[in-house]
Amino acid sequence: MNTSTFDWSCNHTWKSSAKNTMWCVIGCSIGDFGTILFFQITQIPWTVAAIMTLAIINGLITSIILETIILMRQNFNFKSAFKTACGMSFISMISMEIAMNLTDYLLTGGAMLTWWIVPIMLIVGFLTPWPYNYWRLKKFGIACH
Repeated sequence: MNTSTFDWSCNHTWKSSAKNTMWCVIGCSIGDFGTILFFQITQIPWTVAAIMTLAIINGLITSIILETIILMRQNFNFKSAFKTACGMSFISMISMEIAMNLTDYLLTGGAMLTWWIVPIMLIVGFLTPWPYNYWRLKKFGIACH
């Protein structure tokens, strides 16, 4: 039986996967931060859990929208772009959203954007799925963009 070891040292793949991960962070952050900010400004009395759940859902939606647009600009038709955006990076998006919101919850009590929490959430949101995106790109040649 021939076994091979996975190569985690490819600089080109790390750079490509970082680009893909960054697009995902941007897409997720738009919906996530927008939702939290909306509730912060309006003071609508929802529970932290409800706000954060809605923020995660909205982050997934805006990420899918952004990735669909990016893929369509790369000559995918809408149906193929949407299917690709939903399927290929969903694990990445979910892990990113959970990591970002868990960070917010642990550091601020949740559903609270401040000048210092946003960069931390973005860094954690980027670092969490990046190795998975590298692995997927290296092993299968599958990328979101």
